Amino acid sequence: MNGNDRKTVKTSRAVRGPGGLSVRLDVRATVVVALLLLLALAASVLLIGTGDFDIPPADVLKTLVGRGDAGQEFIVNELRLPRVLVGLLVGGALGVGGALFQAISRNPLGSPDVLGLGQGATAGALIMIVLFSGSSAQVTVGALVGGLVTGLAIYLLAWKRGVHGYRLVLVGIGVSAIVTAVNGYLMTRADIVDASRAVVWMTGSLNGRDWDQVWPLLGLCAVLVPLVLTNGRALRMMEMGDDISYALGVRVERVRALLMVAAVLLTAAATAAAGPVSFVALTAPQLARRLTLPRCLKGAGGAPMPGPNLVPSLCMGAALLVGADFISQRAFGADQLPVGVVTGVLGGVYLLWLLVTERKAGRI
Repeated sequence: MNGNDRKTVKTSRAVRGPGGLSVRLDVRATVVVALLLLLALAASVLLIGTGDFDIPPADVLKTLVGRGDAGQEFIVNELRLPRVLVGLLVGGALGVGGALFQAISRNPLGSPDVLGLGQGATAGALIMIVLFSGSSAQVTVGALVGGLVTGLAIYLLAWKRGVHGYRLVLVGIGVSAIVTAVNGYLMTRADIVDASRAVVWMTGSLNGRDWDQVWPLLGLCAVLVPLVLTNGRALRMMEMGDDISYALGVRVERVRALLMVAAVLLTAAATAAAGPVSFVALTAPQLARRLTLPRCLKGAGGAPMPGPNLVPSLCMGAALLVGADFISQRAFGADQLPVGVVTGVLGGVYLLWLLVTERKAGRI
């Protein structure tokens, strides 16, 4: 490594606080997180002002701090703000869930989209819609249960003296295919009304979201995200291999099981709130890694080396989802194009590019 490389690698800085407390701060990651937060907040303000009755960004900000008129307060606080908050929470949850699965599997394709967790949550929701004509709350519970059952099945089927990367991905792909077939069968059993309702839900949409979806998802994220972050150091050590992690004092299977449960819950809750929004969990962690890692720490072909990057992934997921929702409303009009269609198109292009990159690097 030459002198220029050493300068590039040194991206962290020790920050001393009161009482002699010292915290090591990754400067590059901190800047990226700050920019992503600003981007997500700016997109949120623009999204709140977008609709049949447009509101300028300045008036949106005034209304959010309680200085708008009665009409603007109703539109912003009751109609549009909950939708945007659901988008931010769903995107953040999918970003963290995807980062966890990719770190545990040590595979950039190890996301909930590929492993079948979204399809499992969809199966739970379809059972409630098609077989029981369930309410919105029952559909939400069904999606949560479906995601948890699918995650448990993948973990048990992939277990063989521990859970390892490619076995987890291969088992997940197989389970995904089975659950997708079950979902197709359920759709053939539905009448026209339930089928229409199910198709809209399966696309992934933020239309009609209100405070009833915000509070449960916010509470779950408030519990699970700090739990995940406290285990971030152990997760990074686990990426060096189970034997080294055991030698360093990490209870590998206990931490892996805990983080997988957290990832499944975050993914299932996000799916329950907005439907199976595709590709955010796959792309957000990879984009966050590419932005936060210096070039000299990237692998062959410019691909980022392993690393959970949990906070940047959370911010990237939130920014991607509200940005995609803003694009869908600006380009096609409010409530005309579900956000899942936009993320599906963008994510599909990214997946093809990722596969080509991985193939050129000799990893697949």
